[in-house]
Amino acid sequence: MSTEFIGIFILLFFSITLSTVISGASYIVGVKQPDGEKVSVYECGFDPFESSRIPFSVRFFLVGILFMIFDLEISFLFPWCVVYNQIGLFGFWTMFLFLIILTIGLIYEWVKGGLEWE
Repeated sequence: MSTEFIGIFILLFFSITLSTVISGASYIVGVKQPDGEKVSVYECGFDPFESSRIPFSVRFFLVGILFMIFDLEISFLFPWCVVYNQIGLFGFWTMFLFLIILTIGLIYEWVKGGLEWE
């Protein structure tokens, strides 16, 4: 049984060794004297003009949540497409219902104005 995993162990050893060598070389060769510009506060290319304690708009988080939802949708759709011929009608209608629920949620948010950035 251990002969089946030799390729995986060789790959794991090679990966760990290579990442250690590259990280070590970066640490040894890298410049360690940052200038004032490099350690200054950076905010989207502008100098910060307000306090960092001001809360973000809820729309910022809404867009982030939408991205995560539709990113997860793709992670469900890919395996479904791979085994599409094997799952039958139950699998087809289950995924169809899943897509309908997500579409209804997107339409609801669109109608409520959650996608408008002001």
